[in-house]
Amino acid sequence: MEGKTVIITGGSSGIGKACAIRFAAEGANVVIASRSREKLDATVNDLKKYSERVITVVADVSKFSDCEKIINETLTCFGSIDILINNAGISMRGMFAETNLEVITQVMNTNFWGAVYCTKLAMPHLLKSKGSLVGISSIAGRKGLPGRSAYSASKFAMEGFLETLRIENMKTGLHVLIARPGFTSSGIRNAALGPDGTPQIESPLNEQHLMSANLVANHIFKAVQYRKRGLILTVQGKLIVWLNKFFPSFVDRMIYQHMAKEPGSPFKP
Repeated sequence: MEGKTVIITGGSSGIGKACAIRFAAEGANVVIASRSREKLDATVNDLKKYSERVITVVADVSKFSDCEKIINETLTCFGSIDILINNAGISMRGMFAETNLEVITQVMNTNFWGAVYCTKLAMPHLLKSKGSLVGISSIAGRKGLPGRSAYSASKFAMEGFLETLRIENMKTGLHVLIARPGFTSSGIRNAALGPDGTPQIESPLNEQHLMSANLVANHIFKAVQYRKRGLILTVQGKLIVWLNKFFPSFVDRMIYQHMAKEPGSPFKP
């Protein structure tokens, strides 16, 4: 990774921040983008322990013009793009029947369209470098999660988009990785939107019992290094994906019961 340039959206917290630290420690030029200047500044302080070749961009990936800013500032500073990690994302929690359409639009604009915008703008440079295009999806991108309709839809959409690009670029040298973490201690649930669009603040899960963002970042780094096509993380995530191939109705019931036991769950066991 020495001297390669990596862009990480949503790079100021959670999996994005952990990836930034991992790539910086391996000698990469790192560009992190986030909506929060305060969080970006705090992350840079951590990254500078590993590398001085780090820049930040305040950007909202749901806006095409902000995605242009990310790409342009990267090229101005480093001159090339070798890896794009589409990590920026928001979640939601609520029954579809009770959820405002604005919430679904907001989730799709960030999780799906943000990845599309950044990928479209970075693609010529990734093709030139025969680099890596990475999408941070989720087990929810392989199996719909009740109470997370918009989140699952956005991850399913991302996966279809990236799988298509992988096939289109079979002979161009572009590497496409879809990473599917299971439940990870990343802070995404704290900022998850409720049915009316208000952040729920408190995570319904015991974050200390979840896979750490650092461990996820290590898996992603190695998958980029060895140009793997996919990752499914956590034992629980792998089990769900495997069982769903053969016993989808059973998995539906299993997931329903599991999610219904969450504190404040919008549906009952």
